[in-house]
Amino acid sequence: MAGSQDRARVRELLDSVRAAGRHALTAPEGKIVADAYGIAVPGEELARDIDEAVAYADRLGGPVVLKIVSPDVSHKTEAGGVVVGVEGASEVRAAFRRIVGNVRAYAPDARIDGVQVQELVPPGQEVIIGAVTDPTFGKVVAFGLGGVLVEVLGDITFRLAPVTADEARSMLDSIGAAEVLRGVRGAPAVDRWALAEQIQRVSRLVADFPEIAEVDLNPVIATPEGAVAADIRILLATRTAAPRRAYAREEILASMRRLMEPCSIAVIGASDEPGKIGNSVMRNLVDGGFAGEIHPVNPRAGEILGRKAYRSVVDVPGEVDVAVFAIPAASVAPALEEVGRKGVPNAVLIPSGFAETGQQALQDELVAIAERYGVRLLGPNIYGYYSTWQNLCATFCTPYDVKGGVALTSQSGGIGMAILGFARSTRTGVSAIVGLGNKSDVDEDDLLTWFAEDPHTQCVAMHLEDLKDGRAFVEAARATVPRKPVVVLKAGRTSAGARAAGSHTGALAGDDAVYDDILRQAGVIRAPGLNEMLEYARALPVLPTPKGDNVVVITGAGGSGVLLSDAIVDNGLSLMEIPPDLDAAFRAFIPPFGAAGNPVDITGGEPPSTYEATIRLGMADPRVHALVLGYWHTIVTPPMVFAELTARVVREFRDRGVVKPVVASLAGDTEVEEACAYLFGHGVVAYPYTTEKPVAALGAKYRWARAAGLLT
Repeated sequence: MAGSQDRARVRELLDSVRAAGRHALTAPEGKIVADAYGIAVPGEELARDIDEAVAYADRLGGPVVLKIVSPDVSHKTEAGGVVVGVEGASEVRAAFRRIVGNVRAYAPDARIDGVQVQELVPPGQEVIIGAVTDPTFGKVVAFGLGGVLVEVLGDITFRLAPVTADEARSMLDSIGAAEVLRGVRGAPAVDRWALAEQIQRVSRLVADFPEIAEVDLNPVIATPEGAVAADIRILLATRTAAPRRAYAREEILASMRRLMEPCSIAVIGASDEPGKIGNSVMRNLVDGGFAGEIHPVNPRAGEILGRKAYRSVVDVPGEVDVAVFAIPAASVAPALEEVGRKGVPNAVLIPSGFAETGQQALQDELVAIAERYGVRLLGPNIYGYYSTWQNLCATFCTPYDVKGGVALTSQSGGIGMAILGFARSTRTGVSAIVGLGNKSDVDEDDLLTWFAEDPHTQCVAMHLEDLKDGRAFVEAARATVPRKPVVVLKAGRTSAGARAAGSHTGALAGDDAVYDDILRQAGVIRAPGLNEMLEYARALPVLPTPKGDNVVVITGAGGSGVLLSDAIVDNGLSLMEIPPDLDAAFRAFIPPFGAAGNPVDITGGEPPSTYEATIRLGMADPRVHALVLGYWHTIVTPPMVFAELTARVVREFRDRGVVKPVVASLAGDTEVEEACAYLFGHGVVAYPYTTEKPVAALGAKYRWARAAGLLT
């Protein structure tokens, strides 16, 4: 990569461009940057007049490309400022005159520095390499095939910059047309190492110089011998975003510990009047069995729900870990001042009426007060939060007390209540449910930092509409994923589209495409919808981590076997090639009209013993790494009989140290619902009436295992 002298040269150049009031580098300036960072570009010279153009073309030899050089013309082709394949003095002279004439007609006042005479790049596969400044994730590097494949199909992939060599190579395999780079229909494979090097160098450039807003290498011509950028375009930022206040990991953990494991809570706006939010919060805290101190704060009350009320939080004796606000928006700021003076580290802001209703200034005032006193703000505009292992229900919504290993967060109150309802209907054990609302301060990366360390949390699932600081979230996710899965439902995935930008790369960087690739880069499991997020969160702690890729389907219904096989492929899983000895073992239990292979079809009329024998074979063979079961409801083998024998076999093998994920799809009458609930409670992820859900859950477990480095 670039050495200190090269970086100094680029720094001097960028400073001079900005001093001149420009935001776009000319092509010769772009070549200086490219040379400093080892980005391969063709030989070229800047001709100030026709005679220089002829001399340079002769020196370069062979056909050349002529391009206008003007700080006022960004899109050279649109201005008629590019002529390709010029050879010989007469053609060079004519092309020079035509280019200058076209640009004069296109932009009469444009400054013209001259004409760039460039070597004609040999034919090859056109690709695009670039970098943009994403509002969420900052510097992001992009790669895609050139031409219609990238512009029409949006076949492009993104990573956080700078990228490692492995990440750069992974980008080559992440586009839909990846096989083209390996050579198709007799075309040779391109030099993948050279392409990955170009990606790395561009990513390092924008990481070294934050003022670079966009880089566009378009096209890059990839051949078996290398990769050369035929054109480089660099844009500087017109403004810089204000830095977000950052907290050290230790600071985050200290405040989150007092939020999630408080000893003392004050309720600002506590009320004795049923129907009031302040009454609901108090009742949930008291009735939920919170063992810490609960202090109602209300200047007009002496006692609320049997507890002494205080005129102000500053009158509360001793330390307070959390202040829950249940007062109108207009009253929050002065009350927050008192919370700050009291030294309370966390304020949970339930009231609405802030940025979500256009009252940004009112919200900004709260943030300023909180920063002055060192108070962390959760909200405003939230339903509150649950910390079940502390018997803490600090919300005006329905209580929930089923303890378990799933932590759930939502930016929306409505989604939060859907989470609550799902948890209750499925008896999902949770460690926490947290509303984030406007995210004036505490956001997903703060909570993820806490949940990574929380011994009660085994899986984290987050609904979000945006991220305030994408890089902070990625950092927190990367620290969490090796220990526990992180599932994200990103809302708004179809509405953003491409942002207006000054380059092909920028125009192609649709918000959701960037989110999708970078969340995957961070090892996060992205859920396509709310139900999938909740089902992944419920299933992942139940499923053991697989030790290999071989998945075997055992089914009592051929139709289910076909659909389960489709789902396995759709989720990136691998149907095992059954070896002859295992095939023969399965056949010993299958009727002649059944089918071995994979799926193993035992047919629907078989007794429980056939199900049990084949499941035992799959569990016992170490070459089988995961089982997908398809059950068909018959009187011969009723649903609960199937559920009980399956759970018993799986438990027996786990007791012997043989642990592998098992999922099941149950087709039948309504009795299969009870059977699925039984299986889920005994370590087998099972769903009625669907072949897709159990395999999707297994696929999510595999994705996490790979991201965590537990499965190569």
